[in-house]
Amino acid sequence: MGDRAENIAQAVKALDARGIRVVRESNLYQTAPVGVRGHAWFLNCTVQAETNMMPLQLMRTLLQIERTLGRKRRPASPYPNELKDPRVIDIDILLFGESTVHAPDLEIPHPRMAERRFVLVPLNEIAPDVRHPILKATISELLASTPDRGEVRRYHSAQES
Repeated sequence: MGDRAENIAQAVKALDARGIRVVRESNLYQTAPVGVRGHAWFLNCTVQAETNMMPLQLMRTLLQIERTLGRKRRPASPYPNELKDPRVIDIDILLFGESTVHAPDLEIPHPRMAERRFVLVPLNEIAPDVRHPILKATISELLASTPDRGEVRRYHSAQES
């Protein structure tokens, strides 16, 4: 999958190049892979960004960035518990202000974010007081109450050691 930290850095740079201004960015976090076969620990981060795009346009742009960085998506499996293949990059929209979107290819807020420490830990770093528009809880409250106990640890690159 190449240099995971560099893949994320390239994705963040690509946001700006496409009119998506990054306002805040969390540290990188290592997380155990869930539902993916044969993959090393993931690197995850979250960003807060500003854009004039509407949600579906933003999602199409994020998918273009993924393709540019080498992600090859396969058609969705009809088997929900089937393991997924490793991927170079995976960019999701977690929240879009206070908006909600229910479309065939996009659901905002992300439907499983409250169940995933690997999402909540970096999101809590940059937006602890933001409220989930459906659950009405802050990100820090969601993190404190999530049943997920998966390990999420701050990533330190070789240059930081």
